[in-house]
Amino acid sequence: MNAEEEGRVAAGQFRREHRLGTQPLGDLVALIEQVTGFDVAVLDVGPDEHGLTMRDPKGGAVFIGVARTRKPMRQRSTLAHELGHVRFEDWIDSQAGDWAARRFEEIRADAFARHLLVPKEGLLDFLGDRGALSVADLSAVVQRFVVSPSIAAIALHDAGYIDVALKREWMNLSTPQLAFRFGWIDHYRALQADSQHSRAPQRLLTRAITAYAEGVLSVQAVANLRGIPAEDAKAELDEAGMTPAERPIAWSAADDLPDVDVDLSSLDELLNALDPDGDPANGTAKDDG
Repeated sequence: MNAEEEGRVAAGQFRREHRLGTQPLGDLVALIEQVTGFDVAVLDVGPDEHGLTMRDPKGGAVFIGVARTRKPMRQRSTLAHELGHVRFEDWIDSQAGDWAARRFEEIRADAFARHLLVPKEGLLDFLGDRGALSVADLSAVVQRFVVSPSIAAIALHDAGYIDVALKREWMNLSTPQLAFRFGWIDHYRALQADSQHSRAPQRLLTRAITAYAEGVLSVQAVANLRGIPAEDAKAELDEAGMTPAERPIAWSAADDLPDVDVDLSSLDELLNALDPDGDPANGTAKDDG
């Protein structure tokens, strides 16, 4: 199979394994964490950074990170793309290798992401047997599956709804253009607001909040993990009823302390070796001036 076919098959297998059906996927961060057990974070990084995947070669733990951004559709496709790399175990040393040689893996991960986000069966269920499509139909697909016009256009072409020329034309459209034109700009702004927030891995945050409640972790540490001011973190924790437990200091009574046997014989020998003036008996005086 070529890269496109491998990506399509793997995406279908992933949906079947996790009983995801053919419907649009919701919160991808939560979904990936829940069905795979991987840690996923939305990070505050540079504008040119999209996503990364790391794996502990010894323990096998996997971490997926994506950048927070004002482009929610890109963030979702990046998450799905990185999941594709994990699915195919594309563990490559970033310090070595020919980037051109990785072209196959990148195409395959792109295909996995596209078919995961817009499965052909789900698209057919949504559009049915309608004839010629309009830009309004493209907009509906973009909004329903929460993908970019480019991904939607490719999926529509693969499903036989549009020809190559229309695919290329629609791939040049932007999500804000469609959202404004077809009245779902408020929905898009809500998606933008969500994709701009940093998010800590849920399991890590759970452990941190548990430690805070037990009185062994500061509110500042929880705030740093979430990327918010300490005052905001404290207010939210208080509202949720999370109060640090009092941890009293247990003092021991003197009678409970163990007996200590101290051998002072070496000290006695040293003192006996000194003359009455405090100089070594056989030593040579030094000028400290």
